[in-house]
Amino acid sequence: MKIAILGTRGIPNNYGGFEQCAESLSVGLVKKGYDVTVYNPNFHPYQKEDFNGVKIQNIYSPQNYLGVAASNFVFDYLCLKHAVKQKFDIILELGLITAAPAIILCRKGSSIIVTNLDGLEWKRAKWNPIIRFVTKKLERFGVNSSNYIVADNIAIQNYVKSRYNKESEFIAYGAEQVSNLEIATIKKYLIEEGSYILTIARLEPENNIELMCDAYLDSNNKLPYYIIGNHNTKYGELLKDKYKNTKIYFLGAIFNKEELDTFRFFAKYYLHGHSVGGTNPALIEAMAASAFVIIHDNPFNKSVVSSYNYSFANKEQLIELLENEKILSDRKKIADENITIINHSYRWEKIVDQYENYFLRILNKK
Repeated sequence: MKIAILGTRGIPNNYGGFEQCAESLSVGLVKKGYDVTVYNPNFHPYQKEDFNGVKIQNIYSPQNYLGVAASNFVFDYLCLKHAVKQKFDIILELGLITAAPAIILCRKGSSIIVTNLDGLEWKRAKWNPIIRFVTKKLERFGVNSSNYIVADNIAIQNYVKSRYNKESEFIAYGAEQVSNLEIATIKKYLIEEGSYILTIARLEPENNIELMCDAYLDSNNKLPYYIIGNHNTKYGELLKDKYKNTKIYFLGAIFNKEELDTFRFFAKYYLHGHSVGGTNPALIEAMAASAFVIIHDNPFNKSVVSSYNYSFANKEQLIELLENEKILSDRKKIADENITIINHSYRWEKIVDQYENYFLRILNKK
């Protein structure tokens, strides 16, 4: 089986969740004996043609000229245009919206295109009504033009069925094992000694960063609040300016897994505000590190965590949770239940097996 993985900023991962998916999945499939190619943008710092047995195909991206959003459409088109000529058995597109025009224009050929929908892009708060309208249309065209759809969340699978009357395969995001953790690993980052509150997320409006920060400031909780994520963006600068001279500290992007797991494990509260769909990698990784996760109340998050959980739908509910130390007595129970869920459904070994079996079923149908 010859497989291509498209739609990411490349491997090895130095950006985010889909990049980690591309890395873990491609390496896992190579170990099973398959021929796997990952498409990297030409600006990726890793310039070798092979990564742990995975072939790397570098494709030009005009990001320096067009910016991230517009360049992704061009990059995805150039990747798929190249890939359909290489006689791959399966082309896996990670992410739908920017790949949708490419799928429509380039789908001719013998390769089967499998698209992982990701979240509901048109729901993102950062988009204006025109962009939301366009992304909603692109979602429809992309879903209908893909040969097969992967949903990484049960709520997304239900959405695809109800909106488009199309079946999709539920395959979640994976989590790696957590090693023994020591607080000394992250001591260099800690601006204040002792316990802390934590969020790891992209700094985007739909991740409810402001809601969580405002709730924290309006509560009587005096612990420092650390936020990990790239803040060198327009919205990131807005957040840093809004919350300067408070005990909210923006630490920037951190990619070292041991450091991130250590942050998660030792946090007194881990606030997860993701709200626009899909199984968010940050949530899975927090659960895997036994963090005391408090989630934004929506079906995407609820379908992942233990049925015994703490959640908030608004600022007032989160304030109440941050002021109620009694909930901390439930940490071990919730963490243990979440680890059981991770071990049962979200380990990368299982995810790789699910993709392999799905691809083989698809090819058998062909």
